[in-house]
Amino acid sequence: MTSKTVEVGDFAPDWPAIIAVVLGVTAFSVAQGLTYPLISLSLEGRGVSAATIGLNAMGFAAGLAAATLLLGRLTKLASADRLIIASLCGCSLCLATLASTSSLPVWFIARFALGFFVSMVFMLGEAWLNTACPDRLRGRVSGLYGAGMCGGFAAGPLAIPLLGTSGGLGFALLAIYITLVAFLTGLLTMGARTRPEPSSTRDLFAFFRHAPILILMVLMFGFADIAAISAMPVYFVKTGHSQAFAALSVTVLAVPTALAQPFVGVLLDKLPRRRVAISAAAVAATGYLAIPLVTSAPLLLALFAVIGAASFALYTAALTMLGEEYRGSMLVAGSAAFALAYAAGSAAGSGATGFLMSLINPAAGPLGVGVVLVVSTLIFAAAGRR
Repeated sequence: MTSKTVEVGDFAPDWPAIIAVVLGVTAFSVAQGLTYPLISLSLEGRGVSAATIGLNAMGFAAGLAAATLLLGRLTKLASADRLIIASLCGCSLCLATLASTSSLPVWFIARFALGFFVSMVFMLGEAWLNTACPDRLRGRVSGLYGAGMCGGFAAGPLAIPLLGTSGGLGFALLAIYITLVAFLTGLLTMGARTRPEPSSTRDLFAFFRHAPILILMVLMFGFADIAAISAMPVYFVKTGHSQAFAALSVTVLAVPTALAQPFVGVLLDKLPRRRVAISAAAVAATGYLAIPLVTSAPLLLALFAVIGAASFALYTAALTMLGEEYRGSMLVAGSAAFALAYAAGSAAGSGATGFLMSLINPAAGPLGVGVVLVVSTLIFAAAGRR
């Protein structure tokens, strides 16, 4: 196991690897952003029950978990670039399967496999990004990576009105797109000079012990991010806004968040990174606490955009600090730990926020998220002083 390092050497960035990773994460984000609503809408249109649709979504989550547990073993069998290309091809096959059949059992299998493959692209890509990037550019490159991820998530759902939810056209076109990304990734890796080192499950558990603050940052990002996407539109409807406004709020959240991440990356390279993370958590906390006080629709959308940019900045900062502080096998282990932390945070964010709004009143939802973020900000600040 490679331990934590203090000194970070300077070197020329491995641009073919960086471009390949950004392409891969954008494809991953488009696939997830499109397939989540598209599969649900397609199944609903076929008369499938809500419970079965929920179980199908759990198949995707099970694939994510399986990839995390098998990541160390797979990195010992093949290099990261080959695993990424194979996973992109696997995503394409899964999508082609969804386009070619309406068999519900086959869709369950394909959804599990899709979760597995996209998780592999996500985890290995982050480790490779930090391996290929010198520390002087790490924040800016992480910001571009975050912009690609946010942009992909935002673009996916926007394609549904154009492609429709029946006939499999959306799945087929997405399969072709990801195949092209896999081909381009293969070409780029021929010129890449860096590769992430193999990892293990033992490294994964070691990372949780060594980096609790980074894990907490990702956990809180997942908590705030999913609360904004899943629970806040419900809050808007319950407080008298239209469903169109609630839907618009998600788009307003995604687009400015993507545009803001490169600027966040510049701050991470110019200022102390822990202070940038603390400031992002404080801004997100303040935004959530202010939501019940704002009644103007334009101001509410502007506030929501700030919340999205600040909460995602927590992840951009965590990714940058991961590459700054760790090397070798711990980069892959850290990326896998981030995936688990995000999954746990997102589950807690959607569940807890909905519970508070149902148990107390709608305003308890954003106020509860704000309080959690305030506590997290204080923990970050205390850890920085130590």
